[in-house]
Amino acid sequence: MNTHSLRFRMTAWYAGLLAGFLLLFGLAVYLGLKHYLDSGLRNSLSQQTRSIAEKLLVDVDHRGEKHVADEASENYSPEINGRFLRITRADSSTLYQSSQPRDGSFDATRVPILRGPVKQEFFRDEFVGGHRLLFHTFPYTTPEGRAFWIEAGAPYHPVAELLDDLLIILAFGTPLIIAGAIAGGYWLMRRALQPVDDITQQAERITSRNLSERLSVAATGDEIERLSIALNRMIGRLDDAFQHINRFSADVSHELRTPLTILRGELESIAQRRLPPEMLEMIGSALEETERLAKIVDHLLTISRLDAGESRTLKIRLDLGQLAISTADQMRLLAEEKSISLVYEVAEGVEVEGDPARLRQVIANLVDNAIKYTAKNGQVKLHVAASGGKGILEIVDNGVGISAEALPNIFERFYRADLARTRYSSGAGLGLSIVKAICTAHDAEIKVFSTEGEGSRFRVELPLASSLSLNESRANSPRAAVSNPAQ
Repeated sequence: MNTHSLRFRMTAWYAGLLAGFLLLFGLAVYLGLKHYLDSGLRNSLSQQTRSIAEKLLVDVDHRGEKHVADEASENYSPEINGRFLRITRADSSTLYQSSQPRDGSFDATRVPILRGPVKQEFFRDEFVGGHRLLFHTFPYTTPEGRAFWIEAGAPYHPVAELLDDLLIILAFGTPLIIAGAIAGGYWLMRRALQPVDDITQQAERITSRNLSERLSVAATGDEIERLSIALNRMIGRLDDAFQHINRFSADVSHELRTPLTILRGELESIAQRRLPPEMLEMIGSALEETERLAKIVDHLLTISRLDAGESRTLKIRLDLGQLAISTADQMRLLAEEKSISLVYEVAEGVEVEGDPARLRQVIANLVDNAIKYTAKNGQVKLHVAASGGKGILEIVDNGVGISAEALPNIFERFYRADLARTRYSSGAGLGLSIVKAICTAHDAEIKVFSTEGEGSRFRVELPLASSLSLNESRANSPRAAVSNPAQ
């Protein structure tokens, strides 16, 4: 899972906010319920003590203390209700005290006796036998002036148990709710951002070769639709810009070919006359530069045509290994001049579809570069095989190599690598650009691996002809050949 994705971050923010709100809500519910239960218990005890005072003790002198005790036991039934009740005289003697509660929640005999005098009502907590009890004490003076205080108590454990149950529910329920919310939120975000993924995949397939294609636009009226429309407009502007550039390059190349041809003819005509050696040397130098400029123009025109897709007009089935060997053999003299060995490792039956002239140009450029940048007594290896539904062409040399800084730029037009390679060549830096353009026109991919001072490996991956994919294992039986230079 990509933790930097918008889907993950939004889900994480959503889950974090939800968790925070649930925790605050749970805390508020817990504190609110605790306050409500505590207040309810206190009000119940307070009402009980006041009721005893106002209904029973108000005429204790007329009905007698025994009547008060009997009425308190009968009307309030503290043993049945699990509560404690005691009425104490001013001299701290007990008029009435409830007996043991039937539920056994506490021991009534162990409740401490409150010594007077008591001037005002109050609440207190007592721990009786390890059980917490809440007591309310209410002082009362009869019309005849006799003083009493009434104590009503109740165990706190029902409130505590209810709060503990709430904590358990919150402890288990909150993570489940958060987990469900995360799963649901992630699914919703994935569904909501799916159009963005589709747009991304479509945009990745659009290159300089197919700028006429456009992204699909879902008529949803939301930001996704506006994004798709904006990207399509941008692609349209890029398409126009590429077409202008290609037309400009082609037009310039066409316009320069005629004056260069005339200039070269004039120089050759002058060179045939009887002229001083110094003049002939200058004319020869001018002819060389004119020839070099003509090659640059031809290369630019080739690249412009490739960018325009003209190389795709011819596609025939051909044997990549045979094409590679025949092309490399034509360059054997260049290798022999530098005492460089040409080694062939070519599998049989590696058939692809393409333009033979263009593919031959790719092989020639790569082999020429390998020979050019390999020192004397070096080696250039040509490898052809089939793998993964593709025809693999590799040119490997043990020459000067390419620096890591230059590798990302070697397929750019007019790019020249560092001086260690430049001194081996006087090219214009368009050869690899043509190779890249031809590969792109054939739906092929070219890769380069190089270590400076150790050599380079150029790898071209071409789609195999359709009927060959099933016979790939047969195509990987290599036959090796070595062309040794003349000694």
